[in-house]
Amino acid sequence: MSFEAAVGTVPVRGLSLKQARIRELVPSDWPAVARIYADGIATRNATFETGAPSWAEWDRGHLAEHRFVAVDDAAVVGWIALAPVSSRCCYAGVAEVSAYVAEAARGRGVGSALLEKVVAGSERAGIWTLETGVFPENKPSLTLLERSGFREVGVRERIGKLDGVWRDVVFLERRSEVIE
Repeated sequence: MSFEAAVGTVPVRGLSLKQARIRELVPSDWPAVARIYADGIATRNATFETGAPSWAEWDRGHLAEHRFVAVDDAAVVGWIALAPVSSRCCYAGVAEVSAYVAEAARGRGVGSALLEKVVAGSERAGIWTLETGVFPENKPSLTLLERSGFREVGVRERIGKLDGVWRDVVFLERRSEVIE
Protein backbone atom coordinates (compact mmCIF):
# COMPACT_ATOMS: atom_id res chain seq x y z
CA MET A 1 0.00 0.00 0.00
CA SER A 2 1.60 3.22 -1.00
CA PHE A 3 -0.81 6.12 -1.08
CA GLU A 4 -2.04 6.30 2.44
CA ALA A 5 -3.95 9.50 2.03
CA ALA A 6 -6.67 10.00 4.51
CA VAL A 7 -8.32 12.87 2.73
CA GLY A 8 -11.99 13.63 2.93
CA THR A 9 -14.58 16.34 2.80
CA VAL A 10 -14.86 17.55 6.38
CA PRO A 11 -15.27 21.36 6.29
CA VAL A 12 -13.21 23.31 8.80
CA ARG A 13 -13.86 26.90 9.75
CA GLY A 14 -10.87 29.14 9.51
CA LEU A 15 -8.62 26.78 7.54
CA SER A 16 -8.01 27.56 3.92
CA LEU A 17 -5.28 26.80 1.46
CA LYS A 18 -4.28 30.47 1.63
CA GLN A 19 -3.44 29.98 5.31
CA ALA A 20 -1.69 26.64 4.91
CA ARG A 21 1.82 26.67 3.51
CA ILE A 22 3.91 23.81 2.20
CA ARG A 23 7.49 23.39 3.40
CA GLU A 24 10.10 20.67 3.69
CA LEU A 25 9.50 18.05 6.38
CA VAL A 26 12.18 18.19 9.08
CA PRO A 27 12.88 15.70 11.89
CA SER A 28 11.23 17.93 14.49
CA ASP A 29 7.95 17.51 12.54
CA TRP A 30 7.93 13.78 13.28
CA PRO A 31 5.62 13.83 16.35
CA ALA A 32 2.91 15.65 14.37
CA VAL A 33 3.53 13.57 11.22
CA ALA A 34 3.35 10.34 13.23
CA ARG A 35 0.11 11.48 14.91
CA ILE A 36 -1.50 12.25 11.53
CA TYR A 37 -0.21 8.92 10.21
CA ALA A 38 -1.64 7.06 13.23
CA ASP A 39 -5.02 8.74 12.75
CA GLY A 40 -5.05 7.59 9.12
CA ILE A 41 -4.04 4.07 10.14
CA ALA A 42 -6.92 3.99 12.63
CA THR A 43 -9.46 4.50 9.82
CA ARG A 44 -8.52 1.07 8.43
CA ASN A 45 -9.06 2.48 4.93
CA ALA A 46 -5.68 4.14 4.40
CA THR A 47 -2.97 1.47 4.69
CA PHE A 48 -2.11 -2.08 5.69
CA GLU A 49 0.13 -0.64 8.40
CA THR A 50 -1.18 -1.10 11.92
CA GLY A 51 1.07 1.38 13.69
CA ALA A 52 3.29 4.33 12.87
CA PRO A 53 6.99 3.47 12.64
CA SER A 54 9.78 5.18 14.52
CA TRP A 55 11.35 8.28 12.98
CA ALA A 56 14.51 6.30 12.16
CA GLU A 57 12.57 3.60 10.33
CA TRP A 58 10.41 6.09 8.43
CA ASP A 59 13.45 8.25 7.59
CA ARG A 60 15.35 5.28 6.12
CA GLY A 61 12.44 4.37 3.86
CA HIS A 62 11.75 7.76 2.26
CA LEU A 63 13.70 9.96 -0.16
CA ALA A 64 15.16 12.88 1.80
CA GLU A 65 14.59 15.47 -0.93
CA HIS A 66 10.90 14.60 -1.46
CA ARG A 67 9.22 15.09 1.94
CA PHE A 68 6.86 17.95 2.64
CA VAL A 69 4.40 19.10 5.27
CA ALA A 70 1.42 21.43 5.10
CA VAL A 71 1.46 23.87 8.00
CA ASP A 72 -1.39 26.06 9.24
CA ASP A 73 -0.80 28.43 12.16
CA ALA A 74 2.46 26.55 12.93
CA ALA A 75 0.60 23.21 13.17
CA VAL A 76 1.38 20.40 10.74
CA VAL A 77 -1.92 19.45 9.05
CA GLY A 78 -0.65 17.07 6.38
CA TRP A 79 2.39 15.41 4.90
CA ILE A 80 3.60 13.74 1.72
CA ALA A 81 6.76 11.78 0.93
CA LEU A 82 8.26 9.64 -1.80
CA ALA A 83 9.93 6.28 -1.35
CA PRO A 84 12.02 4.37 -3.85
CA VAL A 85 10.22 1.39 -5.37
CA SER A 86 13.42 -0.58 -5.90
CA SER A 87 17.17 -0.35 -5.39
CA ARG A 88 17.75 -1.43 -9.01
CA CYS A 89 19.13 1.45 -11.08
CA CYS A 90 16.56 0.95 -13.88
CA TYR A 91 13.86 2.06 -11.40
CA ALA A 92 15.68 5.22 -10.27
CA GLY A 93 12.97 7.33 -11.90
CA VAL A 94 10.05 5.57 -10.21
CA ALA A 95 8.85 6.46 -6.71
CA GLU A 96 5.97 5.54 -4.44
CA VAL A 97 3.78 8.29 -2.95
CA SER A 98 2.54 8.35 0.65
CA ALA A 99 0.33 11.19 1.89
CA TYR A 100 -1.89 11.92 4.86
CA VAL A 101 -4.03 14.90 5.83
CA ALA A 102 -5.20 15.54 9.39
CA GLU A 103 -8.92 14.97 9.87
CA ALA A 104 -9.55 18.62 10.74
CA ALA A 105 -7.92 19.76 7.47
CA ARG A 106 -9.52 17.35 5.02
CA GLY A 107 -11.47 18.69 2.09
CA ARG A 108 -9.66 22.05 2.17
CA GLY A 109 -7.13 21.59 -0.67
CA VAL A 110 -4.23 20.45 1.51
CA GLY A 111 -3.88 17.09 -0.26
CA SER A 112 -3.93 18.76 -3.68
CA ALA A 113 -1.28 21.28 -2.64
CA LEU A 114 0.96 18.56 -1.24
CA LEU A 115 0.61 16.46 -4.41
CA GLU A 116 1.35 19.48 -6.59
CA LYS A 117 4.53 20.18 -4.62
CA VAL A 118 5.81 16.60 -4.69
CA VAL A 119 5.01 16.17 -8.40
CA ALA A 120 6.92 19.34 -9.31
CA GLY A 121 9.89 18.33 -7.17
CA SER A 122 9.94 14.79 -8.50
CA GLU A 123 9.98 16.00 -12.09
CA ARG A 124 12.86 18.40 -11.37
CA ALA A 125 14.73 15.40 -9.94
CA GLY A 126 14.12 13.25 -13.03
CA ILE A 127 11.47 10.98 -11.55
CA TRP A 128 9.24 9.96 -14.46
CA THR A 129 6.69 7.77 -12.69
CA LEU A 130 4.90 8.13 -9.38
CA GLU A 131 2.90 5.15 -8.23
CA THR A 132 0.62 4.37 -5.36
CA GLY A 133 -2.00 1.95 -4.11
CA VAL A 134 -5.33 2.82 -2.50
CA PHE A 135 -8.07 0.72 -0.95
CA PRO A 136 -11.10 0.91 -3.28
CA GLU A 137 -13.23 2.08 -0.34
CA ASN A 138 -11.08 5.21 0.00
CA LYS A 139 -13.03 7.17 -2.61
CA PRO A 140 -11.76 10.64 -1.57
CA SER A 141 -8.13 9.55 -2.14
CA LEU A 142 -8.96 7.98 -5.49
CA THR A 143 -10.73 11.17 -6.59
CA LEU A 144 -7.83 13.36 -5.45
CA LEU A 145 -5.27 11.24 -7.26
CA GLU A 146 -7.26 11.15 -10.49
CA ARG A 147 -7.66 14.95 -10.36
CA SER A 148 -3.88 15.16 -9.93
CA GLY A 149 -3.11 13.19 -13.08
CA PHE A 150 -2.91 9.64 -11.75
CA ARG A 151 -4.61 6.87 -13.70
CA GLU A 152 -5.79 3.47 -12.54
CA VAL A 153 -3.49 0.74 -13.79
CA GLY A 154 -5.41 -2.13 -12.23
CA VAL A 155 -6.74 -3.72 -9.09
CA ARG A 156 -4.60 -6.06 -7.03
CA GLU A 157 -7.28 -8.39 -5.68
CA ARG A 158 -6.90 -9.86 -2.21
CA ILE A 159 -3.32 -8.61 -2.08
CA GLY A 160 -3.10 -8.56 1.70
CA LYS A 161 -4.99 -8.98 4.94
CA LEU A 162 -5.83 -6.21 7.37
CA ASP A 163 -7.36 -7.28 10.66
CA GLY A 164 -7.75 -10.78 9.22
CA VAL A 165 -9.76 -9.57 6.19
CA TRP A 166 -8.49 -9.80 2.60
CA ARG A 167 -8.32 -6.37 0.97
CA ASP A 168 -8.00 -5.24 -2.63
CA VAL A 169 -5.78 -2.32 -3.65
CA VAL A 170 -6.30 -0.06 -6.64
CA PHE A 171 -2.89 0.53 -8.25
CA LEU A 172 -2.40 3.98 -9.81
CA GLU A 173 0.43 5.77 -11.54
CA ARG A 174 1.25 9.22 -12.82
CA ARG A 175 3.63 9.45 -15.75
CA SER A 176 5.48 12.72 -16.13
CA GLU A 177 4.54 14.78 -19.14
CA VAL A 178 7.85 16.67 -19.07
CA ILE A 179 10.37 13.83 -18.72
CA GLU A 180 10.96 11.73 -21.82
